[in-house]
Amino acid sequence: MNELWDASARTPDDLKNNMRITQVPISKLRTFEGHPYKVLDDAEMDELAESIREHGIMSPLLVRPLEGSPGEYEVISGHRRLHAARRAGLETVPAFIREIDRDAAAVELVDSNLHREHILPSEKAFAYKLKLEALNHQGRTSGQVGQKWSREQISDTESGRTVQRYIRLTHLGPKLLDLVDQGRIAFSVGVELPYLDEAAQNYIAEIATRDEITPSYSQASRMHRASVSTPEQIEAIMSEEKPNQRETVKIRADRLREVLPSGVEGDRAEEFILKACEHYRKYLQRQSDAR
Repeated sequence: MNELWDASARTPDDLKNNMRITQVPISKLRTFEGHPYKVLDDAEMDELAESIREHGIMSPLLVRPLEGSPGEYEVISGHRRLHAARRAGLETVPAFIREIDRDAAAVELVDSNLHREHILPSEKAFAYKLKLEALNHQGRTSGQVGQKWSREQISDTESGRTVQRYIRLTHLGPKLLDLVDQGRIAFSVGVELPYLDEAAQNYIAEIATRDEITPSYSQASRMHRASVSTPEQIEAIMSEEKPNQRETVKIRADRLREVLPSGVEGDRAEEFILKACEHYRKYLQRQSDAR
C-alpha cells in the first residue's frame, strides 16, 4: 500500500496519534458489522459517485485492522464514500488506519455520524443502542460492572430519557419502523408500539398500508396499556375517527362577512352556509332536469 503524508487533510488528533493517510485496496475493506447508518443508491449517492469519479475522495475514510484477518480493515467512518468509490470504479481509497478495538471503534462510528444533517429515526435508534452496548462491554472488560452511563457519554445533545426512547424504537418491527422513518408515524407513537407483540405490530402495519391510516399517540398509548393483541381489538381502535383525519373546508372570514347576513356568526353561520349550499344544489338539479 502507498502511504502519503498530507498534513492539510489531517486533524490535530490525527497528528497527535501519528496516523498516515494510506491508500487501501477496496477489496481489503469490510463494512462495520451491524453499523446503523443506511447506504442507499439514491440521488445523493449518484452525485457523490460522480464527484468521486471526477475529483477523487477528498476526505479519507477511517478504518481499523480487522482482528483475525491480516491485511484487512474494518470501516469506522466512510461507508457511503466507500460505496460511492466502488460505483465510481476506484480500486483504492485513502484512509486513516487507527489501532483500536471494536468497542472503541463502535463509539467513534456512532459519534462521527450523529451530527449529520439528515439522519433517520431508525439510524439514530440503532446508533444509540450500538454505542450503549459498546460502553457497557468496555465497562465489563475493565471491571466497572454496574456503571451507570450519563447523558454526556451517550449523547451530547439529547437527554438520557430521549436516548432510551430512541433505543425503544429498535424493538419496533421493520414495517412500522419504516413508517416512522417516512414520517407517517410520529416518533412519540413509535415509542409506544414496541410494547405490543410482533403479531399486533404486523397487523397495525397491514392496516396502515391497506387503509392509509396510522395510530395517533392516544390510540397507541391505549393499545400499549391494554396490551391489545387481536386483530379485532386493533381494528376497533384504529378505525376510530381522529380529529386530524376529519376533512375541513376553510373560507376566509372577510369573504364570509361579504355574503352572510348581519349578526349571523359561529354555529349560526355554519348552519346558514349549509342551508345555502343545499338550496343552491337543488337549484342546479332543477336546471339540469329542465334541460
